[in-house]
Amino acid sequence: MTPRTKSGFMARFGNVYEHSAWVAERAFDRLEGVDGIQAIGRVMAECVDRAPFDLQLRLIRSHPDLADKAGVAGDLTADSVAEQSSAGLDRCSPDEYARLAALTRSYRKRFGFPFVMAVRGSSTTNILNALRSRLGNDPAVEFETALAEIHKIALLRLQSMDVVE
Repeated sequence: MTPRTKSGFMARFGNVYEHSAWVAERAFDRLEGVDGIQAIGRVMAECVDRAPFDLQLRLIRSHPDLADKAGVAGDLTADSVAEQSSAGLDRCSPDEYARLAALTRSYRKRFGFPFVMAVRGSSTTNILNALRSRLGNDPAVEFETALAEIHKIALLRLQSMDVVE
C-alpha cells in the first residue's frame, strides 16, 4: 500500500533513485489512484524521463563507479553495496579489479558520467563485457542507456521492498 502522506512516501521511497529524492517528491504529486509497486515504478520513471537534461545528468552522476574500493568506504548506499556484492564485485580478483577500474575510467572520460548497469545477479564477466561494448556507443545513446539501467535498478529496488512488506 502506498503511504498517504508525503513524508511517509518519502520515508519509504525517497532512496529508490540513488541520492535523488527529487524523483520521489515529484512522483508523490502524480500518484492519486495509483497503487502497487509496478505502477509506482512507472510514475517514478516518467518523472525522470520528463525531467530536464541537467537533472537527468545529475541523477546519472549520483551513481557510484562499480567496484570502486574508495567508494565502498565512503558514499555507497546500502542498496548499492548489496547490488554490487550480488554481482561479486566485492570479490574481484586483482586482475578483474584492474580491468574493471581501467574500463570504468575510460568510460567516465568518454561520457562524463559513471558506467551504470543494473548488476544485481550479474557476474563480473558480464559487467566487463557490457563495459567494453557500451564504450563504443554514441554519447546520446549511452545517456539514454544509462537512464534505462537506472530505471531497472529502481524497479528492482521497489520489487525488493514489496517482498519485504
